[in-house]
Amino acid sequence: MPVSGSPTFDDLGEPVPVTSPARVVSLVPSLTEAIEVSAPGMVAGATDYCTHPQDLDVPRVGGSKYPDVEAVLDLQPDLVVANAEENRPQDVERLRANGVAVWVTSAAANVPDGLGSVRRLLTQGLGLTEPQWLVEAENLWSHTVPVHSMAIIPVWRRPWVVIGRDTFAGDVLLRLGVANVYAEHEERYPRPKLDELQAQDADLVVLPDEPYLFTDTDGPEAFPGKSYKLVNGRHLTWCGPSLVDAHTSLR
Repeated sequence: MPVSGSPTFDDLGEPVPVTSPARVVSLVPSLTEAIEVSAPGMVAGATDYCTHPQDLDVPRVGGSKYPDVEAVLDLQPDLVVANAEENRPQDVERLRANGVAVWVTSAAANVPDGLGSVRRLLTQGLGLTEPQWLVEAENLWSHTVPVHSMAIIPVWRRPWVVIGRDTFAGDVLLRLGVANVYAEHEERYPRPKLDELQAQDADLVVLPDEPYLFTDTDGPEAFPGKSYKLVNGRHLTWCGPSLVDAHTSLR
């Protein structure tokens, strides 16, 4: 159960009255990996989509958008970790109403913001020492290269959804010289029609394998005449230890 003491504050400015929690339930796949790699054994429960670390063996509490709140409560966590974009406010409020502390991270608009958010969670929220992978990831992603490609970056089809403004994934690619043609769109995840996508002045289509599993035969055929790259979606969108390998993989 929550431990009393002077609260720290999560990314949304909400007080979190927990110090050095021993049992954490994570509702965010990337944060599950970040916590478990940094402090093995701290994660006491996770979502069905928390696939890393691959040997993680903990009770599952449903999906990120629709977690089984009762299952979370049954695990008696000291702290639940959530994200402002991935998790519903009503689930966060229900957990808090039942006396469970919840740390909510923000939806990062770029790599530095994302890593800064994770650092605050690990060091202030969980009381951990800064892990080496975090230092390495910051060093790897601290520089950008000149833009050499203009890209469309779908994350879903039927309907088509692409990466728009102020997204972590868009900044990851930009730091590798790949600019997003929808970077100035008013929405973070626009839903353009296919004919609009096909008419874009882009020389590359970046197709991740999550959340939609694009393949050589599912996705590229919609963009005749354009080059495409299939990429690891976890490397593109997860802010955690995977960013170390992502720098080489995505390059």
